[in-house]
Amino acid sequence: MCECETGYEGNPYIEDGCYDIDECASPEESGCFGKCTNTPGTFDCRCPHGTHGNHSIPNGCRTNTGLIIGVGVSSGAVFVVLVLIAFVIIQRLKHRSVKKLKQKFFKQNRGQLLQQLVSQRADIAERMIIPVDELAKATNNFDKARELGGGGHGTVYKGILSDLHVVAVKKSKITVQTEIDEFINEVAILSQVNHKNVVKLFGCCLETEVPLLVYEFISNGTLYHHLHVEGMSWANRFRIATEIATALAFLHSSISIPIIHRDIKSSNILLDDSLTSKISDFGASRYIPVDRTGLTTRIQGTIGYLDPTYFYTGRLTYKSDVYSFGVILLELLTRKKPFLYLSPDGDGLVSHFVNLFVKKNLYQKLDPQVVSEGGEEVQQVAILAASFVRLRDEDRPTMRQVELTLEGLQTSKQYGKNNMIAEEFVDDNIGLSDLSTKAKPRVQELSRRYSMEQEVFMSARYPR
Repeated sequence: MCECETGYEGNPYIEDGCYDIDECASPEESGCFGKCTNTPGTFDCRCPHGTHGNHSIPNGCRTNTGLIIGVGVSSGAVFVVLVLIAFVIIQRLKHRSVKKLKQKFFKQNRGQLLQQLVSQRADIAERMIIPVDELAKATNNFDKARELGGGGHGTVYKGILSDLHVVAVKKSKITVQTEIDEFINEVAILSQVNHKNVVKLFGCCLETEVPLLVYEFISNGTLYHHLHVEGMSWANRFRIATEIATALAFLHSSISIPIIHRDIKSSNILLDDSLTSKISDFGASRYIPVDRTGLTTRIQGTIGYLDPTYFYTGRLTYKSDVYSFGVILLELLTRKKPFLYLSPDGDGLVSHFVNLFVKKNLYQKLDPQVVSEGGEEVQQVAILAASFVRLRDEDRPTMRQVELTLEGLQTSKQYGKNNMIAEEFVDDNIGLSDLSTKAKPRVQELSRRYSMEQEVFMSARYPR
C-alpha cells in the first residue's frame, strides 16, 4: 500500500502527487491557537510576541503586561533598596566625618580644658557645653532672619533652646589659636559671674571652627538706641550709669580672677523691659591675675571710647575701663556720639568737653534735657566725668571708687543733701560754676594733653 508522508496529502501513485498540508489553516484540527508557522510536513506553533501561556487552546495566550509590571516592580524595589542602602552608607560615613570634625574642633577649642575648669560644679559643667546641633536647631541653622546684630567680635542670633529658653547665640570671630585657652578661661569665669547688671552667659559650643557663645536674650535694645534715637530722662541716664559702674566694679574686684571688659560703649549696654542695664559683649575682655594691675596686649576697642594711654602704649589696665566709662558719662551728659563727634575746631568729644569744662562754658554743650532735669547733680557728674577721662591712668579713680561716688550722689539726692564726694577725684577742684585760680594756669596744659585723644581719633581714620 502506498501513502503520502505525514504532513502531506494527495495521490501517492503519481509523480509530485503529494503536497504539504497547511495545518495553520485549520486551528481546530492542528490545535494551534497561537502564532502558527507552516513548514514542510509540519508546523511551528507558539504564543505571539508579547504574550505567554498555552497556545493549544483558544485564548490560551495572555499578554505579558502583568509580568512586565511584576518584573518592573521587582527591579524597581531592588533599585530602591540599593539606593536606600547607598544613602544609609553615605549618611553613616558623613555622620562619622561630622563626628570626627566635631571632635577635632572640640579638642582644638580646648573643650577638655573647659570641662576641667567647670568640673567642680557639675551643674555648670552640664549646662556650659552645648551641642552645635541644638544651637543650629535653635537658630534655624543660623538663619539670617534670626540675626540680632553684629560687630567686631562676631554675629549674634536669636534662638530658642529645647527647654524653651530664649537666648542670644554669638558666632565669635576668634581665629588665633593662642587666644583659645584664654577664651576658655574667660568662659569658665563668666559662667560663674552672677550679677544683675551683667548679661548672663548660659554656655558655649566648641564643636565648630570658632566657639559659639550662648547668652540670655535681652529684648529692649541698647543704651545707644534709647539715648540717641528714642531719648531718655536724666533720672534713667544717671541710674543706668550707676548700674554700669557697679557691674564694672564687680568685674574688677569681686570675682576670683578679675576681668577688664576692654570695649565699654553704649552699644554694648543692653536694656531690659524695665530699662535695667546689662553689660554685654565680652569678646574683647581679658582677665588679669590678682597679683597684676595690667598687661601688654594688642590694641582692641572702639575709637571714641578707647583709652589713649592704652592706644599708645599697648598696656591694658583696669583704668582703661574707667576711661571708657567716663566717655559714656560724657555721652549721657551731652547726647553726642563719641565715635563721630568733632567740634568746629576738630576736637573729639573728650578733648572738647575738657576744654569747655575748664573754661566754664560746658553748659553750652550739655543736652538741654539734662540741664533742665538734672540740676546741681549734673555739675557733680560732670566733675566726675572729667576725672574719669584723665590721660594718665594713675590719675583716674578705680571703678570701686566710681561706684561709691555715684551711689553717694544718689543717696544725697534722696536725702536732699549736697554731696561733695565727687571733688575727691579732681585735685584741682575744678567746678562748672567755680573755676578756681589754682586751675586756670593748667588750662593750656590740659588742652595740650587732651589733644592726644584727637590723635587717636585721626589715627583710626588714616594709616600711621
